[in-house]
Amino acid sequence: MYPTRARKRIPAMNDDFFTLPDFKPEQALLNLKRGLRDLRSLQERGDSFELQGQPVLQLSVDAKLLHAKLARKPARSPEWDRKTCKNSADVRALQDEIKRRLLRWTDETP
Repeated sequence: MYPTRARKRIPAMNDDFFTLPDFKPEQALLNLKRGLRDLRSLQERGDSFELQGQPVLQLSVDAKLLHAKLARKPARSPEWDRKTCKNSADVRALQDEIKRRLLRWTDETP
């Protein structure tokens, strides 16, 4: 009747194809700093940022994490909120939070 064809074997999908790339905190720190430098009201001092001479953000990295200390209010000795970024989404959320606080701080400042 009909000639039989050999079926082509389709290789199984590789599960690694859908996994996210490893988080690189050093690269994330550089990208975050670059984004924060674009905000003209912040001044960079090493791994920290100041608003009108008052510290508002301190950044550090270890092997797998990016750590941030974000001031609740600009002050000479501020109270800090600590944030830990484990992936790119956390870094974007941190950057959004910094922008929100910066807007609030600059609106309150005479």
